[in-house]
Amino acid sequence: MSGTRHLGLDLGGTNIKAVVLEETGDGMPTVIEATTDPTVADEGPAAVTSRMIDIGRREAARHGPLTSVGIGVPGLFDAEAGRIELFPNLAGPWTGHSLRDPIAEALAVPAAMINDARAFTLAEATVGAGRGARTIACLTLGTGVGGGVFIDGAIRLGTFGTAGELGHQIVEPDGPLCGCGNRGCIEALTRSDVLIAAAGRGTVEDVYRNAAAGDERCIDAITTAARYIGIGLANVLVVIGPERIVIGGGIAQAGEQALAPIRKAMWDHVTLVPRDSVPVVAAELGSSAGAIGAALAGRLTTHRATR
Repeated sequence: MSGTRHLGLDLGGTNIKAVVLEETGDGMPTVIEATTDPTVADEGPAAVTSRMIDIGRREAARHGPLTSVGIGVPGLFDAEAGRIELFPNLAGPWTGHSLRDPIAEALAVPAAMINDARAFTLAEATVGAGRGARTIACLTLGTGVGGGVFIDGAIRLGTFGTAGELGHQIVEPDGPLCGCGNRGCIEALTRSDVLIAAAGRGTVEDVYRNAAAGDERCIDAITTAARYIGIGLANVLVVIGPERIVIGGGIAQAGEQALAPIRKAMWDHVTLVPRDSVPVVAAELGSSAGAIGAALAGRLTTHRATR
């Protein structure tokens, strides 16, 4: 597979991020291009799909030939048919929309689809903050709370394809309603708009900046969110036993100011694992992580095809 190039497309509500990975035979793919284009989601699924195809053709012209394309999506999909089942945070009639096959046919390469949080996990586990560890749990904190588990070199999706939804653990029975339809999920209690409202500030950055200056309301909001996240990660430690936990997303950009209270809350709820034995670290790949993970997912399809 030396010298192959793999395209990753990360579909978001605001932007479509693209990367081209080059695999040169040394076992560690490298990013040779990273771009961002507006999604313009209000134009509808067909227009967005056409835009993704145009981006793919542009990158193929710049860096081709491409060997595969991976498509990261913000929701649930039918893995066999390549159709969208649920995009809770992307407007438009996406349910039932065929996304994978039109892109694969237009670019004339094999295509894979992957949930955006799983793409983040695959990227950080392979070439980011989790590289070198066999078992990793990843959590993304932002407008939603996503996650994934990586065990023995692969993303694990379970029987129904939904394993690794760490943000949808119930940590407060009968808590607030979550977008998944359940109550008391980590996401419903800690996503960025909830943190902002609890702190009485305008942005996540404002919350952490004012907390650093001693604002008690902001400190309380951060501590409360960290407690719920810590409970969830304590569960993950007991059930999965990861060697490392990687946290990314908008909230995690606050660095140790965000990670330290989460780390403390996690260890406060763990008795079966030696304290401080599992590092909780910040993600390394930034906003390109989802597109990198999508490209890696596409790459995996070509590796399987040649076995």
